[in-house]
Amino acid sequence: MWYAVGVWFRNMLYAIGVKRQVAPPVTTIGVGNLCVGGAGKTPHVEYLLRLLSGSYDTALLSRGYRRRTKGFLLDDGCHSASRLGDEPAMLATKFPKITVAVCERRVEGVQRLLKSEVPPQVIVLDDVFQHLAIKPTVNILLTEYHNPYFSDSIMPYGTLREFRSARRRARMVIVTKSPEHLSPIDRHNFVSRLKLRPHQKVFFSHIVYDHPLPLLGHAELPLDTIDEVLLVTGIAHPEPMLQHVSQYCKVTPIHYGDHHRYTLSDLKHIRQAFEKLGGTRKLILTTEKDAAKLREMATADVMSGLPVYYLPIRVEMESSSQQEFDHTIESIVHENVSFLDRMKNTKFSY
Repeated sequence: MWYAVGVWFRNMLYAIGVKRQVAPPVTTIGVGNLCVGGAGKTPHVEYLLRLLSGSYDTALLSRGYRRRTKGFLLDDGCHSASRLGDEPAMLATKFPKITVAVCERRVEGVQRLLKSEVPPQVIVLDDVFQHLAIKPTVNILLTEYHNPYFSDSIMPYGTLREFRSARRRARMVIVTKSPEHLSPIDRHNFVSRLKLRPHQKVFFSHIVYDHPLPLLGHAELPLDTIDEVLLVTGIAHPEPMLQHVSQYCKVTPIHYGDHHRYTLSDLKHIRQAFEKLGGTRKLILTTEKDAAKLREMATADVMSGLPVYYLPIRVEMESSSQQEFDHTIESIVHENVSFLDRMKNTKFSY
């Protein structure tokens, strides 16, 4: 109850102007959700980075959850999960040409990025829906198909960090982890339950798994060539990954909490569990986010000789609307970047 009162009071302070919301002078795209974890923010952020980074100087600004550092920090090229957090470190590894920064205070983080030697034209803000101090150019709300916000309640009665009315702040809503082939009637019924306004666009996305890659290396290994897998995960909802891998081979799961920090004791336990697996065609498989942390421990003796792989994932938009989604984002960004460039170049006379 008191959590809900606190959220209501904070929102009211922003609504009446006691707390100020800042719209920074740069194109910003906020990606977030209403519930606690597991909606698929990271692969959707990756989708946006891939879509925009080829045309614009793009930066990623994240809180850097569970990192061992504090304050504003730029990636120094080492892509360290302990310094940046697992998700920013993973994205820095996949997108070495973009600027990756972390900062608990998003307004400060944006200001610092704009003072850098090459200021970004576009900043993607990870997990920013609850951070009302900053007002993104575009707010994208994610909600899971099998755990939508309209079937949930605010904590402690459910898993929502915000009241369901917060959906009104979104310009676009993406229904994540949806079936790849959704019937028109199911789609219509789901959208109607979201209770959105006419200007809010809705898109559906689903997860696509690629072939496993080694922790250190680039040689793909198809799952259908493996007999048994030790599946090690430290994410909120490992069930879809478990279900996918189980289609190809026998799976023994080890699940830690979301954003788990691995220790040498964990690695010893993982090694012992792996050695108990039968057969010769076996491996340890983990997520991309976990790989970012395990890679820093790859030189530990307990990791020696272990075949550790990670399973890359990406999202695809519903085939009938992917072009519309891409065009919508690109149009908004182009219009806003062009407008800001004109403002910078305008000379006023008095």
